Amino acid sequence: MIRIQRGGERYPGGDPDAGIDTRHAFSFGRFYDPDNLRFGALLACNEERLAPGAGFDEHPHSHTEIVTWVVEGELTHRDSTGRATLVRPGDLQHLSAAAGVRHVERNDGPDPLVFVQMWLAPLDPGGDPSYDVVRGIADATPYALPASGALLHVRRLHLGDRSALPDADLLYVHVTRGTVRLAGEELSTGDAARVTGERDLAVLATGDAEVLVWEMRVSHPAA
Repeated sequence: MIRIQRGGERYPGGDPDAGIDTRHAFSFGRFYDPDNLRFGALLACNEERLAPGAGFDEHPHSHTEIVTWVVEGELTHRDSTGRATLVRPGDLQHLSAAAGVRHVERNDGPDPLVFVQMWLAPLDPGGDPSYDVVRGIADATPYALPASGALLHVRRLHLGDRSALPDADLLYVHVTRGTVRLAGEELSTGDAARVTGERDLAVLATGDAEVLVWEMRVSHPAA
C-alpha cells in the first residue's frame, strides 16, 4: 500500500510574524489528528523555513531521536551538552534527546534557511543524550539509527536517473527538492509517500531531485 501526502496537505505551523514557517506531516500541537500520529518509528517530519535572524529559542526534548537535514542555508545548533555546530546542505545532524536535553536552533546567516526535521521514537527510552553530525553524507551509505531500528537513505538524482528503494516493511519517502515518479505517481518538493509492504519499488527522476527515504520495520512499538 502506498499513501501519498502532498506538500499542500501538511498542517501549517510556526510563527510567520517571527520569520518561522513550518509544515507538519503528522499530528502536531494544535493540529491534533488521532488518525495521523505516526508512521512506524516516525513521529514527525517538519519542513522548516527560517528567515535570517529567526529561530527557536532554547526548548526541551526527551525520549526522541531527532534527525535534521538542511536543504538550503545554514543552521546554527546549540544544546545543553555544550555543543555548538553549523549544519549546512549535505550534512546530517542527529540529536538523541534520551532522558532529556535542551537546544537552540537558529538561522544566524544572511540567507533563508530551509531544513527538514524528523523525530523518531526510540525502542528503549532513557539514557544519556548524544549528538552526531555527518558532513557530506554519501548517497551510497545509509545512516543507521539503531536506537529506533531505522535507516535513512539519501538519494540525489538527475533527470532520468532511476534509484531502487529498499525492500522493507515500511518506507517513508520525502522529496526535499525536484520531482520524481514513484509507482506511477508524480511527487514534487514537499510531497511524501508512506509505503507499507511493497517490494521492487524505485524512484525515477523527472528532473534533478533529492529524496530522503526512511527504512523501518513494523515490529517497532505502536507502529
